[in-house]
Amino acid sequence: MISVSGIRGIVGEGLTPEVTTAYAAAFGSYCGGGKVIVGRDTRTTGEMVRHAALAGLLAVGCDVVDLGIVPTPTIELAVAKSDASGGIAFTASHNSDEWNALKFFSADGIFLDEVQARELNAIKDDWKVDYVPWSKIGHVSLYQGAVDDHISAVLQDTMFDLPVIRKRNFRVAVDAVCGAGCYLLPQFLAELGCEVVKVNCEIKGRFPRNPEPLPEYLGDLCNKVKEESCDLGLALDPDADRLAIIDDKGEPIGEENTLVIAARLVLKHKPGPLVTNVSSTRALDDIAKDAGVPIHRTKVGEIHVVKKMQDVKAAIGGEGNGGVIYPGVHLGRDSAVGTAMVLQALIEADCSLSEFMKSMPDYTMAKTKISIEDYHRDELLAALHSHFKNDEQDRTDGLKIIRQNGWFQMRPSNTEPVIRIYAEGEDQHSADAFIREGTEALEKLFPQAGSDE
Repeated sequence: MISVSGIRGIVGEGLTPEVTTAYAAAFGSYCGGGKVIVGRDTRTTGEMVRHAALAGLLAVGCDVVDLGIVPTPTIELAVAKSDASGGIAFTASHNSDEWNALKFFSADGIFLDEVQARELNAIKDDWKVDYVPWSKIGHVSLYQGAVDDHISAVLQDTMFDLPVIRKRNFRVAVDAVCGAGCYLLPQFLAELGCEVVKVNCEIKGRFPRNPEPLPEYLGDLCNKVKEESCDLGLALDPDADRLAIIDDKGEPIGEENTLVIAARLVLKHKPGPLVTNVSSTRALDDIAKDAGVPIHRTKVGEIHVVKKMQDVKAAIGGEGNGGVIYPGVHLGRDSAVGTAMVLQALIEADCSLSEFMKSMPDYTMAKTKISIEDYHRDELLAALHSHFKNDEQDRTDGLKIIRQNGWFQMRPSNTEPVIRIYAEGEDQHSADAFIREGTEALEKLFPQAGSDE
């Protein structure tokens, strides 16, 4: 699959060594043969993908700085703070073990936008790769301090009252899904004076649970929070850009609320525009209204949110998948930033997380995904537009149907061959009803559709 952020596929099928090398060489040419910073998650295929990509980069004269196994936000920050011409993360994020990907970053440490992605693909497709002679082949250097640099960058932000957080001595359970966050988050929490209870924090090459940090996959973490009397639990995806939270009673608060907590904190200290995607909870509209600031909504995808944040000089942004983007540190989804914000919010509220959540806007989200073989995106959306022609529609990304008591959205995924259905209602019953309505519409219009859950 080719998307604005890069390429991804099942290793050995769509994502082969040849494809990986070709795209890496094209990206190196796009970067003018300059320095490229790379890093990867913990997948067993990571070494193969890394070596194939290094071959392409070196062949066009790029010098490569390899950060090793590090989170995606660590790579983004390293690129942004360096003189590198770009970066690549070898990670398929929330996709399962058989998938891997190359995520490309521009020199400012953010994903390529749509124009830049087209330029990259043109270099690859039109055979405009600038291979160099043997005497100009690039070389690889290793740098093992990127996680420390990342932690330092977050801790330097003055919004975080470090002495008070450290004095509180939070007890925190962490489920890193045996991914790239195994090093970052436990070390970061220790720097904040927290006692860390580890779950799935060993690098094994395989993921012990579904890699998406959704409530239905976090049973072990919920139990650990209760067993160990933790103040909260934190769950990551394999590249540690998403953060889901468990309260002190062992109950998931929903990944949507990670950004809600962060936004309320930031807008209290640094009021300014809030940016999120069209699929995120309307609780963010309430938070923005209370703070007296505008909210802007974009297509789904980190780069769309980031570009809008730059345009409007946003104070905070992110996505409802647990991705917090705070320009005070860098313009990328970052689980360490989200973690610091949650702890700071609890310090200021002086209460438990379960009590804190009672003060937050209360909506219920539901999500599913549907597999549809051999469909054309434009054909699918046209059929849905017609089917729901009597409803209020938002066509920013896919189709979002807005009702008085909530909304639901049907959107072709950027990262999997599925249609995602998101819904939000006043309670679980209404959210589930919206999900059924969206699912039934797809199944009626496209009989080949089937649940992927």
